[in-house]
Amino acid sequence: MKKVITYGTFDLFHQGHYNILKRAKDLGDYLIVGVTGESYDLERGKINVRDSLIQRIENVRKTGLADEIIVEEYQGQKVDDILKYNIDIFVVGSDWIGKFDYLKKYCTVKYLERTKDISSTELRNREKFFKIGILTDSINDNDIVYESKFVSGVHIDSVFSENNEVASSFAKKYEINKSYTNYEEFLDDVDIVYISIPFEKRYGFVKNALQYGKYVICASPITMNQLELKELFDIAHEKGVLIIEDIITAYLRAFNQLVWLINGNLIGQIISLNAEISSKEFANKKSIEEILVYPLLFIDKLLGSDYISTKSNRLAVDSESEVFKSQIEFSSALATISIYEGLDYNSCLTILGTNGKIVIEDDWWNTGYFEAWINGEKNKKRYSFNFEGNGFRYLLQELLIMIKDNRNECTRLFDKDSLQLIENIRRITK
Repeated sequence: MKKVITYGTFDLFHQGHYNILKRAKDLGDYLIVGVTGESYDLERGKINVRDSLIQRIENVRKTGLADEIIVEEYQGQKVDDILKYNIDIFVVGSDWIGKFDYLKKYCTVKYLERTKDISSTELRNREKFFKIGILTDSINDNDIVYESKFVSGVHIDSVFSENNEVASSFAKKYEINKSYTNYEEFLDDVDIVYISIPFEKRYGFVKNALQYGKYVICASPITMNQLELKELFDIAHEKGVLIIEDIITAYLRAFNQLVWLINGNLIGQIISLNAEISSKEFANKKSIEEILVYPLLFIDKLLGSDYISTKSNRLAVDSESEVFKSQIEFSSALATISIYEGLDYNSCLTILGTNGKIVIEDDWWNTGYFEAWINGEKNKKRYSFNFEGNGFRYLLQELLIMIKDNRNECTRLFDKDSLQLIENIRRITK
């Protein structure tokens, strides 16, 4: 007997779900369907599920295609199930291509073409949704396509690139409906523009999008010219739209809780902040200026921008690598930033106060976890918050809230904060 297994949330059950179950059934003699549990959906950051678990199981049962239905409750269960049920074929939709190749050591893995123009996300969005268009010069996504699937109210609809091959290849790779090389035609077809290109090129594209009355999400910094950035904010206000920077850290619950706790005197008065970061932690190559936005966000929120003095140095290791160090002196605290460009280094953020310290290891700018050591207490305190993906889903969710509330500027990073940020970058890199 050939056994087949597939998994899914199966929210708002539709023809696409039926089609993949039917094709999975046709591949073998016995079909097991795993329906993701509610706690597991939340754990992996899926925040847009509408139907209850009972309803989703019943919808699968009604198809008559499943010989057995199980509940997926934890990370790693797929391997356990494949071994437990002696599975021959694992089936999943083509939008997950490559994600489950690790299962090939246990069974055959098949990616089935999904039904075009129908998904649970699209059904959730029928009443009101915003079409997102991606502006890029690379065929490699930074996960916005994947992350958007977890947010109700948005849909990645198109991609623009000045290079036709890049645009068409990106659309094909991520199963996006449309690709453009004409920017005006692209803008006519979207509500939100996500701009992910080198920051030297961002200003013009952002300005045009805003003048068209589009909401803009842009990689940070948008520009290193304060007058240009102020102009962009003025256009956004005039057009009644928002422009926000994709500094994901600002939208994470862990970061905002950390700021709140420190400002609440958890570790006393801050006397030292040390941020170490390796550029190799990022999927796409970033400049020193682009990496600096992360430690400077922490510094600005915790210590402010009233620097007494700054001192920075660069050391070129070779043509591909350099070390950047900056020391920022405040009246009662010292902040140190170390960036290792093109070098492997264990990133870490340490905040020392008069009554303890907080440590965030590894990718501290993109985390749901930190630890606090309080003087006089035996055990360290651990703070853990739900965090999945690369965090972009939380930014998208916040953007939709801001749009609904008719906000005229970003609530996590106000216009003045963005203007101050590029001023701080200029101060420590000059």
